[in-house]
Amino acid sequence: MKNILIAGGDGFCGWPTVLETLSRGHKVVIGENLTRRRIDAELRSTSITPIETIENRIKIAKEVFNNSELYFEYLDFSKDYDDIVRIIKDYDIDTIVHFAEIKSAPYSMMSAARGRHTVDNNINGTTNILTAIVHTNPNIHLVHLGTMGVYGYKDDYGKIPEGYLDIQVKSTGADTQILWPTDPGSIYHVTKSLDQILFQFYNKNWGIKVTDLHQGIVWGTQTRNTTKHDSLVNRFDYDAIWGTVLNRFIVEAAINYPLTVHGTGGQTRAFIHIQDSADCIRRSVENPPESNRVRIFNQVAETKTVIDLAKMISEKTGVDINYQQNPRKERAENSLEVENHGLKSLGFHPTLLEDSLVNDVLFIAEQFKNNINANVIDATPYKWVK
Repeated sequence: MKNILIAGGDGFCGWPTVLETLSRGHKVVIGENLTRRRIDAELRSTSITPIETIENRIKIAKEVFNNSELYFEYLDFSKDYDDIVRIIKDYDIDTIVHFAEIKSAPYSMMSAARGRHTVDNNINGTTNILTAIVHTNPNIHLVHLGTMGVYGYKDDYGKIPEGYLDIQVKSTGADTQILWPTDPGSIYHVTKSLDQILFQFYNKNWGIKVTDLHQGIVWGTQTRNTTKHDSLVNRFDYDAIWGTVLNRFIVEAAINYPLTVHGTGGQTRAFIHIQDSADCIRRSVENPPESNRVRIFNQVAETKTVIDLAKMISEKTGVDINYQQNPRKERAENSLEVENHGLKSLGFHPTLLEDSLVNDVLFIAEQFKNNINANVIDATPYKWVK
């Protein structure tokens, strides 16, 4: 059994991971300042699924999982360093799962204040967690949810390996490995790229065990554990700030809103289902790295172009496709090949984006259709946020 501190355990990926690890008998402490709920209220972009208070979520989870060891600590990882240290000691933490980062590229690019908020929250939080590990228990295993976006979407170097690129130094002819050259596309992605450097530094100097999961775009909403009680339901985001592309298409289809494709839709992206995300994180927790360097896994199931997804939903629902100007500075089209041997070696069997699974998500979108606010779907949030 692991004693796990889950930083940001109230979020879209965090909450299913809380339940996944809890269901396996681990002791779980949620560390949260609930900032995502406050940002939702500010931006009027609430989930279409009804989210319980954190107090009720925890109460029901403890009942469903037979009064298992689940605890909640209110703290801000970017500011409350002393509380991080206290929690590690009080609960004898041996594993930290780090979700406590503002995860939205659009949010980070909306204004100077929100860009600075993203940097302050994400970088200070990661540094505080790493420093607390060094000065309390250097044997703690840190599992970090990163993003495929740190690689960028150039295909100049061929198939994307798991974090490290094999190179030959021209001047000496020596063969070596370096971190894949990052190419972030937003301030949010810059913070994830900086996380990588922090992990390398703390690993080199103090031997901190780190698993960095470069995750693809997550789709779906429910997992095998969130369906065990109505009060455990996961988030379903669809707006221009938080909604991932497939979930947004599905909600648009549910209200007959033309599917918003940016540019040509030729952008190839990596995808993973929310159940697989929780499963991969749990497998990483239960199987700490054996080598003495930062372990990097590509947490993806498959790759598809945005236009392929749009056509899939359009053909199933009859909703038109609306091509819009792309607000991001990126290639109009790209190919994307990704290795994911690491997690498969731990027993991960990817869920592929089949029609039956899309139907499951469509059902959720239809069930909560009355909660959808079409005004927050538009791809250019600058129009509706001051």
